[in-house]
This record gives sequence, C-alpha cells and structure tokens, in this order.
Amino acid sequence: MKKALFALLIVVAYLLAWPTRVAPRAWVPPPAPPTDRGPYAYNEALKDVQRLAVEVGIGPEGIAVDATGRVYAGYRDGRVIVLSADGASYTELGNTGGRPLGIGFSPTGGLVIADGVRGLLQLGSKPAPTLLSAAADGGPFRFTDDVDDAKLGHQVYFTDASSKFAYPDYVDDLLEHGANGRLLAYDLDTKKTTVLLRDLYFANGVAVGPDDAYVLVNETSAYRITRYWLKGPKAGSHEIFVDNLPGFPDNLSFNGRDRFWVAIASPRDPMLDALAAHPFLRKIVARLPAFLQPGPKKHSWVLGFDLDGRLVANLQYAGRDAYAPITSVQEHGPWLYFGSLNEDAIARLPLRNVIPGAPPPPPGWRDVPAHPQAARLPAQKEVEEKD
Repeated sequence: MKKALFALLIVVAYLLAWPTRVAPRAWVPPPAPPTDRGPYAYNEALKDVQRLAVEVGIGPEGIAVDATGRVYAGYRDGRVIVLSADGASYTELGNTGGRPLGIGFSPTGGLVIADGVRGLLQLGSKPAPTLLSAAADGGPFRFTDDVDDAKLGHQVYFTDASSKFAYPDYVDDLLEHGANGRLLAYDLDTKKTTVLLRDLYFANGVAVGPDDAYVLVNETSAYRITRYWLKGPKAGSHEIFVDNLPGFPDNLSFNGRDRFWVAIASPRDPMLDALAAHPFLRKIVARLPAFLQPGPKKHSWVLGFDLDGRLVANLQYAGRDAYAPITSVQEHGPWLYFGSLNEDAIARLPLRNVIPGAPPPPPGWRDVPAHPQAARLPAQKEVEEKD
C-alpha cells in the first residue's frame, strides 16, 4: 500500500512539476459548429476513394499534380516520387534527407519543397535537392510546412508552422497556442526570404489565389484561414478568409479557377477546446506520454470554398476503412487527389462525384494498378518541365 501511494505521489509530482518547454496561453475558441446538421453535417462522400501507389512508402504528403497529370508526393523517409499519369509506374526523384511536407512547382523549373526538417528546398535534375532558405530575420525555420508558387513571377510562398517546436512536436505547439507560426516569401531571383506575417497559430497550408493577388494560409490551432493581400489597395494587409472551421485545417490548394480545397486533418477535440482557457491543465497534458495525448481521429474530411470563402463542398467519411487523416488535397482535371501523413497510398476521387457538372474520369480508370512498378527513367527527365 505504501509503495503504491509513493508511486502515485511520484506520478502526481511529475504531472505538476516536471519541466516542459510548453508555455500554454489562455484563449477561448468559438463554439464548434455542429456536425450532425447544417453545412458541416457528416456524410460518406469519401467512402469510395481509389487508392494508388500502394506500399510505395508511408505518408505521401504535399500532393501536387503537373500539367500532364503526373502526381508528386513526399514520404516519411525523405523520398520524393512522381507517379505516372496512368498510375502504372513511379520514379524516385530524390531524397531530401528530412521530411517533405509541401511540394510546388518552381517558377524557374523543377520542384520547390517545404521540408519540415531542413527548410525550403529546390529539386531539379539531381537527386540531392538544393537548400534555398532555412531562416528569416535571424530566426531559423523549425517546421517548414507547405509551399505554393506564384504564377506570374519568380516568388514562392511558404510557411514555418512553428518557430519554437520542431516537426515531430506538433502537438506541443497546438497545446501551447503560442502564435509561433510565420508566412514567408522567397524570391528565386534575388534569393531573399521575406516574412509576410508572423504570430500565426500553427501556420500550415498555403495557396496563392487568382492573378497572384493574395495568398491564403491555414492557422491550424485557431481553426481558421487567413488571407494576405499581395496586390491592390489592400496589399500588405490581412484578414480572416474563413473562421471557426469544424476541424484542424492542414494543407490547402487552389484549382486555378474558382475553388480552394482544405484538408481537415481531424475534427475538433471537445476536450482540447474545453482546456483552451486553462493553461495549467494544458501543461499537465503536455507532460503526458504521447500515447495519452490527444491525437487525430480516423476521419477523412475535405472542404471546398469559393473565392469569397463560402462553403461549396463538404466531403467526409469516418468508417474503419477510411483513408485518413487526409492532410493534402489537390484538384486536377476530373480528379481530387489526396495525401496523408500516415497512409501507405495516394488516393483519388472522381470530381463529378462531389461537384455537379465536373468532367467524368476517363474510361478504364478503375483498372489502374494499385501497386505501380518502379520506373527506370532518369529522374531529371521527370522534373525539367514546369507545370
């Protein structure tokens, strides 16, 4: 009995007093929108996604699709691959030596990669990427997260999710709610990195809007999307584009015409929301072993918004076989493509299943092999063409 009591006292002392870098800040989140009714009501639109590139690697993230329909993804082991347009083969383009989380097409050729460990990279004709930027204003990147390219210039826009916590420690940043994120721009001509916005709440997905007029950035732990104006009378200012999302927004993409897509990594956690105003309790949670801390639910979820931030698509599925969490989404032609930090496949869904009037997929699309063959083409041939 005495030993059990002593052990209990040790556990209590650990939870109350063990040093931790997490310094929670109190905040009061808005009430979560309902998911049993209304615009975010549960549905099973993502139940029948098709899985591609099965077992090529774990965690295909930063999904990008070029003009020819080839699909790019970065994996947990650092590899960056391109899947052929017909899904039958793939080529390994290189290895970042870190964790590629966002992939875009460089305006000057090749790929730009937001690597959660190494920073902003460029991958061209050689398998080893070039480091473009790893710090700004004297502050090193600790969690480079997503990237998108300008269509009318030589700039790329990217995020540093947290200037305090590194890639594996994302839960610590969410628990702290310390506004450690930044939105940045990199000029490929001048090699200069500029901080556009700071004090963001886990700066995550990024997408450049029409005519490069503005860029959107997800603030994951604030459940919102912020718009930063690049041109016009509002240039240099920012505003909320979508507020009070029903989950944690991850990567973000623009279809080039009229829609933004947002990957929702997980629905909001009522316990986290309840703890938001209580820094002391969140500090206790931060001291818990990882397996006892809040984690993403097995729930696939993607939202679509128009250019004015109005909801136009709500796609979900929470079955045991769900492709989840969805952390990347990209529209191309007749498809919606999905990536995930944890899955072992890339997924896709015919766009016409969820958007009326969308073009149908080509005949025979169901016959694409789930397990593609590794191609033997030189990697550089796959990245010389710009999207």
